[in-house]
Amino acid sequence: MRTDAPSVPAKGVAQAIPKPAPRRRSPALRRAFPYILLAPALAYLLVITLYPGLFAIYQSLFVVKFLTWEWTGFGNYSAILQDREFWAALGNTALIGAISLTLQTVIALAIAYFAYRDPFIRGWRIVYLMPMLFMPSAVAFIWKLAFNDGRVISDLLGRLGLIEGNIDWLGSIPLARLTLIVADVWQWTPFLFIIFVAALQGQDQEIEEAARLDGASWPSIFWNISLPMMRPVIVVAITLRGIDITTMFTNVFVMTQGTPGGATETMSYFIYRQGFRMFNFGYASAASVLMLILTVIIAQTVVKRAFHSGKK
Repeated sequence: MRTDAPSVPAKGVAQAIPKPAPRRRSPALRRAFPYILLAPALAYLLVITLYPGLFAIYQSLFVVKFLTWEWTGFGNYSAILQDREFWAALGNTALIGAISLTLQTVIALAIAYFAYRDPFIRGWRIVYLMPMLFMPSAVAFIWKLAFNDGRVISDLLGRLGLIEGNIDWLGSIPLARLTLIVADVWQWTPFLFIIFVAALQGQDQEIEEAARLDGASWPSIFWNISLPMMRPVIVVAITLRGIDITTMFTNVFVMTQGTPGGATETMSYFIYRQGFRMFNFGYASAASVLMLILTVIIAQTVVKRAFHSGKK
């Protein structure tokens, strides 16, 4: 009697096993997949940036005293534009920021030039970044101790025979502004320095070699070739740093408290004083909105003019 047994494949012959077909996403899902990945980060940014901004605009339309909200429309804005303290704080911000930003740019370009050319200075490049690694509040306390509380600067100048006695650095308008500028320049010049060094290293070396073969000196190459090529980078770096300077608060809060006579009160400290000392939150919100609009207009104008290609 014959029975049909299943055939056994011969030895050495691989048995073909069909593989399951890979699952393919639908076209709609493939298009939406990048946005799904970005959604958490986008939601986080909207929560911490867009919502506070919209809330500040809404709050600026009211006279807010804790839980009491009284509609005033554009009354806060009208009052701010007639407020001498607002314009004084705006002028202090512009003056201190302009001097500080100019010094930072010049010093950062000079250090970047030597760090890019000199092998010895290049080896100590990380040292120049150290001030930027400190907490702003710690830097402010250190410089306040050096200028006034510890009288370190006065003692050094006295030992050099430049002054006699101690100087009240925070009691004079020019000197108080100088302390803020020194602290800001010391800490944030490395921010511009690292950007300028990266811009120099990213330039086409063949252009510099051609200029050097034609007999141009390194200072001439830097001034006539490197700087024009770095112009877009310099403009962007200055714009970013300028925007950050408009929010100068920590140094003022720790070192001067806006004294003497409000001569060192910046816009950020003015907004803080109106909101958290006078509890006029609507007024402070209106001042912050005006400052934001002014900052955006100035930054947009600077960048647009700097990148203007000459086309009409």
